[in-house]
Amino acid sequence: MNEAPVQRPPGASGEIAFHDACTQCGDCARACPEEIIMRDKEGLPVLSFANGECTFCNACIDACEPGALNAELPWLWRAQVANTCLSDQGVHCRTCQDFCDARAIGFQLKPGGLADMSLDRDSCTGCGACIAPCPVGAITLVQIKPETEARPC
Repeated sequence: MNEAPVQRPPGASGEIAFHDACTQCGDCARACPEEIIMRDKEGLPVLSFANGECTFCNACIDACEPGALNAELPWLWRAQVANTCLSDQGVHCRTCQDFCDARAIGFQLKPGGLADMSLDRDSCTGCGACIAPCPVGAITLVQIKPETEARPC
């Protein structure tokens, strides 16, 4: 059974290389001004968007002495909206749009005053700003291009 990809801090390489390089020192979490870097059950850094978003300031990357985080690696996460979105249920809610600085989230009015939510994945930065404010937890981040990685022999 495949496990869902883990949201590591920006600049993290694939899981195998990241596990090998990260010393679990916690410097990335201490450097994060948004305080969204937590530790998983193995003590490795993961992102939690429960209290905020990533501003991609690179403070975590700059603080990473072992080099487990690399500014050259792209952030491969984008928002995904579940069908539990209040707009899909006929309820007027545009909270996610209000928090999306990239303007990747929009609403198209329909007859009757309801609106269809739309997400432009090309404009989405994957910052996570829309996640915590969603009153029904309908927004998550998904990896847009899974990394394939092999451990050298």
